[in-house]
Amino acid sequence: MGAVNKKTIALAICIAGVTFSSGCTNWKKKYSALEVEHQNTLGLLEHERGQKGQLANQVAQSQQTIEELQRQIDEQQKSPAEASGFDVGEVTFDPDKGTITVTLPNYILFNSGKAALRRATSTELDHIVSVLQERYSGRLVDVVGHTDSDPIKKSKWKDNWELSTQRALTVVRYLTTRGIAEEKIRAVGRGSSQPIASNATASGKSRNRRVEIVVHMR
Repeated sequence: MGAVNKKTIALAICIAGVTFSSGCTNWKKKYSALEVEHQNTLGLLEHERGQKGQLANQVAQSQQTIEELQRQIDEQQKSPAEASGFDVGEVTFDPDKGTITVTLPNYILFNSGKAALRRATSTELDHIVSVLQERYSGRLVDVVGHTDSDPIKKSKWKDNWELSTQRALTVVRYLTTRGIAEEKIRAVGRGSSQPIASNATASGKSRNRRVEIVVHMR
């Protein structure tokens, strides 16, 4: 075999070796990347399973609490206030919705046409904070403001929607400064859209002017 052919073969072998070595390196990199992606996917799946497990436990605990409240009301003849622990205002329990509602008449909290609390400290709201923290920690809470149907007169509020919303916000701010988590509470203004009594009488209007603290068990 001539010297030229030998050199040509040697060069070809050398090139093949370099190509093979380069190919192996690329496959190793691809394999490593796939392995990392696989491990990340497994981690996400485990995290999702853990979250689903926690959610299932929370749902089960919530249902147990609802059933226990209903049992106390039905079997022990307790009032919703006694069963729930809220010893203030008017307390109702809706097992189908999974809610406890504490209704406070506006005259306890606000002067007519005002959205600032009548007193710097409210014993009624402090009691609600205490029960929420002791028995319903982590539950979602709605603070809902309501008014009667009388139009706003001689006031800075544009309408009853604005007044009811500002009153709800005032209560929310009071509760959060006492330790209720901001991400677990919402302010809702309903104006005069959800009356619980006739607005044709003074007593009915008085009942309609209210703030509701709604605790969601589910």
